[in-house]
Formats: sequence, C-alpha cells, structure tokens
Amino acid sequence: MKRLLCLLSALLLLVLPLASCSDGGDEAGEGLEIVATNFPLYDFASRVAGENASVKLLLTPGAEPHGYEPSPSDMKAILGCDLFLYIGGESDAWVETLLETSEDIDSLKLIDSVEPLQEEDAEHNYDEHIWTDPQNAVRMTEAIAAALCAVDGAHRDGYESRRDAFVAQLSALDEDFADAVERLGIRTIVFGDRFPFVYFTHRYGIEAFAAFPGCSHETEPAARTMSMLTDKVRDEQIGTVFYVELSNHAVADAIAADTGAVTAMLHSCSNVTKEEFDRGETYLSLMRQNLRTLEEAYAHAAD
Repeated sequence: MKRLLCLLSALLLLVLPLASCSDGGDEAGEGLEIVATNFPLYDFASRVAGENASVKLLLTPGAEPHGYEPSPSDMKAILGCDLFLYIGGESDAWVETLLETSEDIDSLKLIDSVEPLQEEDAEHNYDEHIWTDPQNAVRMTEAIAAALCAVDGAHRDGYESRRDAFVAQLSALDEDFADAVERLGIRTIVFGDRFPFVYFTHRYGIEAFAAFPGCSHETEPAARTMSMLTDKVRDEQIGTVFYVELSNHAVADAIAADTGAVTAMLHSCSNVTKEEFDRGETYLSLMRQNLRTLEEAYAHAAD
C-alpha cells in the first residue's frame, strides 16, 4: 500500500496540471465524460448514458482484471472526468487511496448499491463480482442513472428512459435464468477454476464447488481440493465442469479427463477479449450466452 500511495502521489503531480487544462469540456457542449474501471460498469453506463456522454473503460480488453494498476493516462482520464465508476472490492484498493489523495473526483462506489456477500473461503473480503446476479445489475444500473441525473439534470428524461428499457431487459434475463434453473433442476455446479459467481449461485439457489475463490492468484489447487472436486463430479454424475473466461482451463480439463465429463466456459463478464469488445459483446449478450451454455450442460438431467 505504501508503494501504491507513492506511485499515486507521483502520478497526481504529473497529471493534475494536464487535467486542469482540459476543464470546461462540458461547457463547450461536448457531453459528460464517464470513466469505468471494469467491463460491466462500462457497459451499464454506456446503456444509460446514450448519446449524452462518452464512457471510457480503464481495463484493457483481454487484460487480467485482478492485477490492474492505473497508468498516467488512466489517472488523467479519472481526474478529468465528470463521473468515475468503480466497484469497491479488493481489486479497487488503489481507488480508495486515490480518492483520499484527491477530493475533486465525483465518484460512485457500486458495491454500496447491493448487499455484499463474502468471497468463498474468505473470512473478511467481500466478493466483488456483484454484477453476476442480474438483480444486482438492475440496482447498479439504477445507481448509475441516478448519478448521471445528479450531474446532468438537463438530460434526466433520456437517462431515465434508457434506464427503464435496460432494466426491463435485465429483469427478463433474471426470469429466464430462474426458469432454466428450475426447469432443468440445476442444483450443483462445479468449477475447475476461479469462482466469480458467488452472487449468481446465491440468487438462484445453486450449490457451487470450485478450485479457487473468485480473486485468487493461485494456479494449482490443493490435492484435497482436486480430489474433492473429482469425487463430486463422479459421485453425482455431473456431466460438465466449468471454467471462466481468460483461463487456460487446465484444472477443469484435468477433472474432466478423470471423470469422463466435458468442459464449458461460463463468462463472468469481469473483462472481455479484444475480439469480444470489437464485435460489440455486452453484459446481456454474454449472460445470454451463459444461459445457453447452462441449458446445454444440464438438458440431459431434464430428459
């Protein structure tokens, strides 16, 4: 933390003069500038802001989200924006240091808009992947819309209209997941990978078993964990072992090889690849992809 504070202080000295030179953009009619730390926030803000604001994603598509550190250009964007969006979990510790250093940033901490849950196998850390529950995505969208209305009341009608349309789509997604879980009898899910789906499984009453917690930097599970997962798949005749995006899925492959299961990806939406970003994938499209993956994986159980 001390090293991070020194880095942020140095960056502030570099970028504060630059940021002050760019002040007044809104007065020139250029619209709001929003900065978001990760892909879900970028996507939600873009859907609500529409043509009334530009949204910058700090996390480079394809990058590992848990190891992010701000660059000087990122700091300039944050200090010069009209609204800064961040989750507020362990990966955003640098944000709290920044906000303590600079009092002029209009920010919104989105974990405050939901009921946080503890990370799997963690005693103190809240899981930061709050958006994997579509109901939380609704709450986050509503919070972002309220913040936009507060800083730009002249376009309130547009923000609220786009919010309502997006919330309707998120609510439909939530209903479709709930229907699939009930219809297919999805009760247990196994991840041979990190587990960033605490909120998702909590929402739909699914019991989950995984090789690592959601923000773990580990790459090799403990022998007893590997044995437990393998026994769980074999004993309960679970046909699919899941892994997450941007993973080498080596652990999932090993469990599948030992048990005769297959593997499939569930996308946590923490970040997207460059290809996904370029072709315009969204939170909704990726979560709909997850829905199809679950339906294919558990269809045999309903036969």
